[in-house]
Amino acid sequence: MTRFRRVRLTTLALSVGLAVSILTACSTEQKQGSAKIDTYPVIQPVVTDTLYAKEYVADIQAVQHVEIRSRIEGYMDRIYVDEGAFVRKGQLLFSVNNPAYREELMRATASLKNATAEAKTAEVEVKSVAMLADKKVISAIELEKAQAKLAALRARIEEAQTAQTGARLKLALTQIRAPFAGVVDRIPNKTGSLVEEGILLTTLSDNRQVFAYFNVPEGEYLDFVTTKAALAQSDVSLVLANNRLHTRRGRIEKIDGQIDRNTGNIAFRARFNNPQHVLKHGSSGKVRMNQPVTNALLIPQKAAFELQDKLFVFVVGADNKVRMRSFVPQLRLPQLYVVQSGLSSTDRILYEGIQTVKEGDQIQPQLIPAPQFMAQLAKQ
Repeated sequence: MTRFRRVRLTTLALSVGLAVSILTACSTEQKQGSAKIDTYPVIQPVVTDTLYAKEYVADIQAVQHVEIRSRIEGYMDRIYVDEGAFVRKGQLLFSVNNPAYREELMRATASLKNATAEAKTAEVEVKSVAMLADKKVISAIELEKAQAKLAALRARIEEAQTAQTGARLKLALTQIRAPFAGVVDRIPNKTGSLVEEGILLTTLSDNRQVFAYFNVPEGEYLDFVTTKAALAQSDVSLVLANNRLHTRRGRIEKIDGQIDRNTGNIAFRARFNNPQHVLKHGSSGKVRMNQPVTNALLIPQKAAFELQDKLFVFVVGADNKVRMRSFVPQLRLPQLYVVQSGLSSTDRILYEGIQTVKEGDQIQPQLIPAPQFMAQLAKQ
């Protein structure tokens, strides 16, 4: 009897355990069947032609920049301008004192007056001799001698005039004037200094407009000149040394005639207006130029994440499950990546919520049209 009870109790326990297991399994299945699948926005990469900004180190030079040098030897008599001053064309900058040039001019002037007086006397003599020769009082030879003397004196007048002009030019060299309007640079020699012929007095820069010279690799040069979009966008910007943009845009106006074999680069020249004289000769900066990309595959940067120095996105498969996929970027544009490899234009990419999903999660995708998400990125 005791053995029978034990069997009944064991059978009852097994029945209760089986019932509990069945109820638990049913409850789990009901929970899984009732789990809600979240909706996430997805996009497809955009294929389009676009331009991207590329920066090149530039050497900035004034449109006109010359060295002002003394052409004579003497003492710095007076300085009429200050360093950094803007001067007009023809304005007096320096005067160099050399008394020898003034004395030379005085001698040349005296010689000219003397030759002129002698020539007038000779003219009177020629007239007198000519009258006597007509009356056969003297021979014709005497007339020829008088005329030859007058011709010699007239030649002396021309020689004296040339000497006087030369002396005036030398004296004029003692006053140094501005060859064009511009800004005066440093003045190393002060008043009273001995200046030699050819010594540098200052430099003068007309920086109302400046040139920016920069080098472009051959491949990028070819992309630029062969793409109509780039040629239409030949306006460029100038990034100053403080990383701020120059207020005026420039324009590419010259490209060198040959490529440097040592560097593989070709030189460009852009011109910028500089009405406030902010840019100085010898300044540094970067020219920002638009370069074309044809058939670029674009995805938003916010859809990508970095893992172990690689970029990934979540791609939504046909079963609506997300899977990680790496891609290689070609360029990084504002808010966008240009994809070089790893993705295609038909892929569905998780646009938002990459922090809340994991590999293999199933989602309910909601496709965002390209114009809509591109417009959103443009506002950011």
